[in-house]
Amino acid sequence: MEIQGLPGRLLADLGPAIASGELPEGTVLRAEELEQRYGVSRTVVREAVRILESMRLVEPRRRVGITVRPKADWDVFDPLVIRWRLAGADRSAQLRSLGSLRVAVEPAAAALAARHAGDDDRRELSALAVELTVTARAADLDAFLAHDIAFHAAVLRASGNEMFAHLKDTVGAVLTGRTEHRLMPHRPREYAVQLHRDVAQAICAGDPELAERAMRTIVVGALEELDATLPN
Repeated sequence: MEIQGLPGRLLADLGPAIASGELPEGTVLRAEELEQRYGVSRTVVREAVRILESMRLVEPRRRVGITVRPKADWDVFDPLVIRWRLAGADRSAQLRSLGSLRVAVEPAAAALAARHAGDDDRRELSALAVELTVTARAADLDAFLAHDIAFHAAVLRASGNEMFAHLKDTVGAVLTGRTEHRLMPHRPREYAVQLHRDVAQAICAGDPELAERAMRTIVVGALEELDATLPN
């Protein structure tokens, strides 16, 4: 999700500052000061604050100001919060946390997809598996990322579980973060691409055990690669 216009410019500064701890818990921001610092109207400030409040990063308090909330209160599933955390010193912890979430959710989603996927789901997954193969061999990381995000979103959606499906943007954010921060190999590894084909084939064949096993190998392998790459 991208926030456009002047509120977006304000968020692009305040969001990362809060997520990185530059503006720590308890910091009080005042609307008047933000108007002057950024040269924007009160309406723009209110819109930006409304968005930050929806993410539970801040809490406007009457006669106090706009107060930064504790990290424990944040909507850590929000894609923008994830992006801001990935851009700061919290990157390693954020990636490991997201990797662990994927290990917990995606194998179960793949097994459910093998049981519940419709014909359209199967066709989409088969087509995406082909696109992943083609773009991996071409070392086109941007196209590969787009297809990878679409593939994992399709598995979550095909599970038939609306809560799993709702995590598609969260999974997409971590896949994007791995690429943007150069934590992916220059050319996607063939065995990883093969595992995506295995997931698609297992779901199309209605084999939940194989789908779960192949997806678990993907997400556990991704987490292990992150652990080996990231600083402690």
